[in-house]
Amino acid sequence: MSRVPTEFEQRVYELVQCIPVGEVVTYAMLAEALGCGSAQAVGQALKRNPFAPQVPCHRVICTDLSIGGYVGETQGAKLEQKRCLLQKEGVEFDREGRLLDEQRVCTKLEALRRA
Repeated sequence: MSRVPTEFEQRVYELVQCIPVGEVVTYAMLAEALGCGSAQAVGQALKRNPFAPQVPCHRVICTDLSIGGYVGETQGAKLEQKRCLLQKEGVEFDREGRLLDEQRVCTKLEALRRA
């Protein structure tokens, strides 16, 4: 059973669409840009993203720059799908799931939100 995204979820999805291909942001960065203050709330919204991967929630990672989860899963096939999507965009992680190139972290998220 599908449901209509909440207003907050819609705001999260709109902002996620601003993340450039080949770059990532953290849940905390999204929360800050949204003025929400809760990375966990952002994670819950992304967990419910009915538009993945068109709304590229795979470009959102943990604050420690580890890969995090994907559609509510933190291991297994879904997480491997996230890794593959990011790898196709040039974003790679080490064996422990940590981002290899910190230059891939988008630093323009706030500016994109205001655009």
